[in-house]
Amino acid sequence: MFRHFAKSLWLLVSVVVIVCGLYPAVLWVIGQTVFPFQANGSMVAGPDGKFVGSLLIAQPFTKDEYFQPRPSAVSYDASASGSSSLAPSSYALRDRVARAIAPLARYASGPQQGKEVGPDVERWFRVDRFQGQPHLVAQWAQAHNSLAQAWVNASTAHGAYVDAWAKAHPQQVAAWVKDNPGTPNPKAADLAVPFFVDFSQSLPGMFLADVTRTGADGKPTTAVEPVREGSDIQSVFFEMWRQEHPEAQLAPAPADMVMASGSGLDPDITLANALFQLDRVASAWARDTKREAAPVRAEILDLLQQQARAPLGGLAGEPMVNVLAINLELRKRYGAPAA
Repeated sequence: MFRHFAKSLWLLVSVVVIVCGLYPAVLWVIGQTVFPFQANGSMVAGPDGKFVGSLLIAQPFTKDEYFQPRPSAVSYDASASGSSSLAPSSYALRDRVARAIAPLARYASGPQQGKEVGPDVERWFRVDRFQGQPHLVAQWAQAHNSLAQAWVNASTAHGAYVDAWAKAHPQQVAAWVKDNPGTPNPKAADLAVPFFVDFSQSLPGMFLADVTRTGADGKPTTAVEPVREGSDIQSVFFEMWRQEHPEAQLAPAPADMVMASGSGLDPDITLANALFQLDRVASAWARDTKREAAPVRAEILDLLQQQARAPLGGLAGEPMVNVLAINLELRKRYGAPAA
């Protein structure tokens, strides 16, 4: 009996030592000596020598000077990896796709072939053609309450702007509370629809955007201001423009540009996606460096071709570009983007 117990105990101790001690130690030694970069998370540093992220985890890039990753249903939060699970019939999905395409959409045929759609969206947005009906902003807010609320909740500045409106319009707030007795003390997001309806009546043909200006002290300051043009109008109202212009033939966008990955943290984009964004990126760097767009575009295209890698050495799959790696190369070559 004791002999069997002793053998079992020695087997347990041996397995624990091998599996929990020797095996991890061997892997750690191999990793730190042969693959130290990968074993330590594939962390990369910026121009100042500080770590800026991992090549394995996507992070957001919003400036026009940078290539942007795939959309993320978890806002690029590595602790909350997951997908959106939105159905094709979901307007939230259509809105997200439209916002991704709008700044880059181009005509595929016709007299405007190759030209950007954005300026036409802006002109269409500004035209008063509704003959007494609410302007587009009011129609958008009334038809898509959740999107209007999302705009209010997008930043504290947006919420503060609506709060200021509520204080200046107590009668309209009281009327809303009367229609919604279950919310006697509405928050800013609750008042999104009446706010945008009043805004569209006061400033037809305008929307609200975060505008950055240089202050008296020379430092940039950002504030919410009414605008008549810009990427916010193009992005928010592109879907409504598309519904009214179904005959317009637009260049197809790469799927990974508008569809989130299963994890929401995919660090790579296809080369086709990067090429779709190339003109925007090149134009922004040309503006910042005060150079012609054509040579800057050629330089960035060369960087993309150098960075592109296909799985299994090119034997399978599409060529991919790591977003963080290519953006660090752009920062190294052209410096920091303009404020």
